[in-house]
Amino acid sequence: MQNKLIVVTGPTGSGKTTVTEYLNEKYGIAQVITHTTREPRSNEQNGKDYYFETNESFQNNHYLEQVEYSGFHYGSSYEGLRRAWLKSPVASIVLDTAGAITYANKLGDEVAIVFLHVTNVEVLKHRLLKRGDNVDIVERRLQSPEYKRDLHLPKQLKPDAIEITNDDWKMARIKIDNLVKQIKNEIEWN
Repeated sequence: MQNKLIVVTGPTGSGKTTVTEYLNEKYGIAQVITHTTREPRSNEQNGKDYYFETNESFQNNHYLEQVEYSGFHYGSSYEGLRRAWLKSPVASIVLDTAGAITYANKLGDEVAIVFLHVTNVEVLKHRLLKRGDNVDIVERRLQSPEYKRDLHLPKQLKPDAIEITNDDWKMARIKIDNLVKQIKNEIEWN
């Protein structure tokens, strides 16, 4: 049996976390846990939200992609991917579009790319504020080069990615369900 990784990408507020939570709750699809050297927040748990690492232990993993942000290291490793696949032959991960390109290049047919987007920026803004983000932070995020980059499906992902407009969760969920059905048939997963 072949394993599959569903890479969920798109701009901030497009519903990436909602999709991965849905995949886990409805289908038992494990989420790939990523690594960071930042301290855990009060509600975060090691091995559930992130693998919290020291600068030294972070170097002991084999990363598919990694970045430094605000002085901390973040990355997704082959080790984290294997742990997710031990739980379920299909796993999911949330990545920005640059990370999605890296995964598509390194894992090839083992990856299914889902690109989420929202047609109305006001809906996006409302979602970000609803989840508790500060108004100034939301405005800065919507003006950032990363947000603007992630607004559009990169040409490197176009041939194989599934584009889903997530203006209406009910409609988006139907497309997610169809993708899971297709993957189940492809890898003979019950």
